[in-house]
Amino acid sequence: MIDKILIANRGEIALRIIRACRELGIETVAVYSTADKNALHAQIADRSVCIGGPRSTESYLNSRAILAACEITGAQAIHPGFGFLSESSRFVRLCNKCGIKWIGPGADAMDSMGDKANAKLTMMNAGVPVVMGSEGVVKDLDEAKRIAKEIGYPVLVKASAGGGGRGIRRADSEKELEPAVTAAKQEALRFFGNDDIYIEKFIVNPRHIEIQILADEHGNVIHLGERDCSCQRRRQKVLEESPSPIMTPELREKMGEAAVKAAKACGYTNAGTVEFLVDKDRNFYFMEMNARIQVEHPVTEMAADIDLVKQQILIASGLPLDIKQEDVHLSGHVIECRINAEDPKNGFRPSPGKIESIHVPGGFGIRIDTAAYQGYEIPQYYDNMIAKLIVRGRDRAEAITKMKVALGEMLIEGVQTNIDYQLSLLRDSEFMKGQFDIGFLDRKDFS
Repeated sequence: MIDKILIANRGEIALRIIRACRELGIETVAVYSTADKNALHAQIADRSVCIGGPRSTESYLNSRAILAACEITGAQAIHPGFGFLSESSRFVRLCNKCGIKWIGPGADAMDSMGDKANAKLTMMNAGVPVVMGSEGVVKDLDEAKRIAKEIGYPVLVKASAGGGGRGIRRADSEKELEPAVTAAKQEALRFFGNDDIYIEKFIVNPRHIEIQILADEHGNVIHLGERDCSCQRRRQKVLEESPSPIMTPELREKMGEAAVKAAKACGYTNAGTVEFLVDKDRNFYFMEMNARIQVEHPVTEMAADIDLVKQQILIASGLPLDIKQEDVHLSGHVIECRINAEDPKNGFRPSPGKIESIHVPGGFGIRIDTAAYQGYEIPQYYDNMIAKLIVRGRDRAEAITKMKVALGEMLIEGVQTNIDYQLSLLRDSEFMKGQFDIGFLDRKDFS
């Protein structure tokens, strides 16, 4: 069993990992930037090490500094959380060379899923449904035009190494294709250092549904049901829930089986998420696989009553899963709202600054994951999420009501937040009926 873990992250996910480690009797090492010297994760870990300046490239993306922190503290393993180095196969290989256990999938599986064009080919060969489009990277504009004509417009031009909604452009005609290809390649090169693109059919008004999986190092793979992540603003998730309003037991079984196939096809281990698009006829198509724990993992934890971070650590320690597929039982309805330091009335401009006062809700079926506290200065250098508010009700109607009450009780002063925006979303008649898709928030104005 691993007995000391370094957490290569910050904020609420770092706290989440520290708590799981403490419950397992594992010592923790926090790393922090100069901007995070007063951050909660740096204060409550068993040991903390400053690894660089305020910018991510100077600290949380500084692989040498993180490995050096492992060496001086004697940490045997690294938990990357999400973001930063969590999906860097290069860093995983460096950890392997240094004899440090990576709490996540192996580098080969990460490479297999990280290249979206290659991932699509892998899924096709495994019998997992995929969206019609190019079979791998598109070489040039002429090939892009030929493929788009074959599958029919509209199409999406997507960065092969993409993520987070970057490097994606829509083309509704051949006239729009060339600028879409150019823009997607330029953005892909800027954000990912790789301008490879692929093309797929644009599915009109789909749902974004993801399946959580766990896979140990002994060949056992299970799924833990779905999360509906269709409430997105400019491809950034705002609210997630489980079960999906469109889900049926038959569809869940099919999507779960497909997710397990996907994990086995790439030799995946640890926790991961297989993401699908679901059309109006409930046909589903593989979109991508996230090779890490996700921001919205508490939704699954509360629905399935399984601690995913603990499972990650146990799997990385070489233990077989102690949960079988027939042991997984989902109950109630769970909703998560992301509380961000941003101003919805001013184009969602980030709102860093000092939290003058904060009050978080409580009560039966309410969970809040946050690293914020009164007097905490939100840095300008990182993601602007302050907290994740998660509620569980007996059914969707109760969960919505509970979330409204919780949001109404939540008070954060000193910075602007999206709390009122979330409340407006929950009060929307279409949302309450479960009638939404991934373009829903971009068509609405809740600000």
